[in-house]
Amino acid sequence: MATFGEFFKASRAKRGLSLREFCLDNKLDPGNISRLERGLMQPPESRGKLEQYAAALKIKEGTDDWYEFFDLAAAERGRIPDDVLSDEEVVEQLPVLFRTLRGQRVDPKLLDELVEKIRKA
Repeated sequence: MATFGEFFKASRAKRGLSLREFCLDNKLDPGNISRLERGLMQPPESRGKLEQYAAALKIKEGTDDWYEFFDLAAAERGRIPDDVLSDEEVVEQLPVLFRTLRGQRVDPKLLDELVEKIRKA
């Protein structure tokens, strides 16, 4: 699994742009983008800033890359993505997911319910 910075850098490189070219084209600070790509700076918390970066990287809204970009940013900040938190049914089932991730025993029926709710979200 890539980090946010690795994903950011790979997306930029896919467009064939050096760090400096990318930053000049998008009026971004090369020092900050370099630190971001190397994992020395956390992804921004601001959805607006993340959307600005996604647009600069030509990541289209609603694509798998879009969701991965935002999910990696949230994960590196130790947060659950906002769109997941906005679904009360999914939030109620998160403890089941957490127990599963820790290797604790979980009722398979509860796990199936969680998977179904996540699919519908």
